[in-house]
Amino acid sequence: MPQAKAETEKRTTRRKVRQGVVVSDKAEKTIVVKVERRMTHRLYKKIIRRSKNYHVHDEGNTSKVGDVVRIMECRPLSRTKHWRLLEIVVSAEQI
Repeated sequence: MPQAKAETEKRTTRRKVRQGVVVSDKAEKTIVVKVERRMTHRLYKKIIRRSKNYHVHDEGNTSKVGDVVRIMECRPLSRTKHWRLLEIVVSAEQI
């Protein structure tokens, strides 16, 4: 019986979700999102900001520069794109 249960269970994985600001929307169906994180310096204990740019798949070309968006990790879509647009949290027009 334990084997039957194991076969029917769905394998679920947690995909990473990040929130950031769109810094470029020049490419077709691709946006560049800047994600900032805060960390403490090991020696000096000062809080510092680190940022990273992610290439994100935007199927409908819906987001514009300045939008705050939420992105989710996915399978590789191209050489640099491994993230997909989930939603636009705040539009640049509202800011």
